[in-house]
Amino acid sequence: MDAWINELKFNPVPPLLSSKNDAIRYFTKRDLLDEKVEPIETLWKSPSVVKLIKKQQEDGSWRYHRGKADVRSNENYNQLETYRILGQLVELYGSTNVHPAIREAANFLFRFQTSEGDFRGIYGSQYTPNYTAGIMEILIKAGYDEDPHIERGFRWLLSIRQNDGGWAIPMRTAQPKGSLLEALQKPEPISPDKSKPFSHCITGVVLRAFVAHPKHGKTLEAKAAGKLLASRLFQPDKYPDRKAASFWTKFTFPFWFTDLLSALDSLSLCGFTADNPQIMVALEWLKDKQKENGLWALSLLKTKSIEDLPVWISLAICRVFKRFYG
Repeated sequence: MDAWINELKFNPVPPLLSSKNDAIRYFTKRDLLDEKVEPIETLWKSPSVVKLIKKQQEDGSWRYHRGKADVRSNENYNQLETYRILGQLVELYGSTNVHPAIREAANFLFRFQTSEGDFRGIYGSQYTPNYTAGIMEILIKAGYDEDPHIERGFRWLLSIRQNDGGWAIPMRTAQPKGSLLEALQKPEPISPDKSKPFSHCITGVVLRAFVAHPKHGKTLEAKAAGKLLASRLFQPDKYPDRKAASFWTKFTFPFWFTDLLSALDSLSLCGFTADNPQIMVALEWLKDKQKENGLWALSLLKTKSIEDLPVWISLAICRVFKRFYG
């Protein structure tokens, strides 16, 4: 039995292999058991993938329904929705830019990259390192790691860092108690106050883009950000958005905001080890939450959009344990 399984109370592999979800069984065999599997393209024929791609619009986007005109434009709502759907196709089915639908979606998202290098519009005219990095993470995983758009994005992310080496939403550092809606209406981006502390919520999302990239994930900047992130596990954020410490233990997959699992996933890819004191506490917390059936039943977000979300979360937890203890 693999060493990482011995770290857990129960063996999670049998229930993962017995899942009715083809993709979950596929990734369990490939990522946890190191078995030879069929080409990833076999998952792209799944009814779920076909259904998602049928809803793609001619410009490569997916339409966001029920948006609020006083928050953002239809085009920028579609940017948000395209990022979300592309994340599902990439993370749940291993889709890459070999598929024409992924290339069309990527071309749509690249339209929102400014000359500075950030992806803008989801926060109106304001800088958004979290959505910039989130979009970059998915595009990197889709096969765009060597694309010039991605390199420009990393240059911008490094330029917008706080002085402590982490990231925060610039408009929050300049007016931490101001109305976000008011900031979204401003015609020009608010410059950051880099002397203010980093936000672990934002830093965790940005770090995901770094560790997804074969070169940038090995940099000193990524390691420094990982150290900052690990130091804040289970702590409240420095800024009002998702400030409560309870947000660490509210999960979703594909990863969206920073939670305990997304942070551990990045830290495991960034060279951190299980003997790090903060990481050890987090891993023990996950061990204690495992159920007798071998899976995890945690507090979940976005439960309506992802089928079999508790099982996907369990698979993601197993990947983390295998990296730390395998």
